[in-house]
Amino acid sequence: MDNDCLFCKIIKGEVPSTKVYEDEFVYGFKDINPAAPIHILVVPKKHIASLAELTDEDEKYVWAIHKAMNKIAEEQGFKENGYRVVINCGKDSGQEVMHLHYHVLAGNKFGDKIV
Repeated sequence: MDNDCLFCKIIKGEVPSTKVYEDEFVYGFKDINPAAPIHILVVPKKHIASLAELTDEDEKYVWAIHKAMNKIAEEQGFKENGYRVVINCGKDSGQEVMHLHYHVLAGNKFGDKIV
C-alpha cells in the first residue's frame, strides 16, 4: 500500500466509498463522478501504479480483477446487456490516480463513444 494513494486509502477504509465488491485481491466501488449510469472502479488491493508497472508476480491480481468484474456485472444486473471496461495507463491517457484501476461502465448503449 502507498500511504499517499487515494485508492489505497479507500481500500483501507480511511476515505469513504460505496463498496460494491471485495475479496482477497480486489476492491470495487462506485465512481464519485460517473461517466455512465453505472460506473464502478475495480482496483487491486496491492498498490500497482498502472498497467505499465505490472510484473509477473501481479498476475493473480489481474486475473482476480477480471473475475470480479464478471461477478459485479452479474450481481448488479448488467451482465446480460453488456458493459464497457476502460483502463487508462499514464498521465497522457487521462489516468488521474496512479493506482491501476478498471472503469466498468454500463446502463446505456455506448456504440463508438469512448469515455
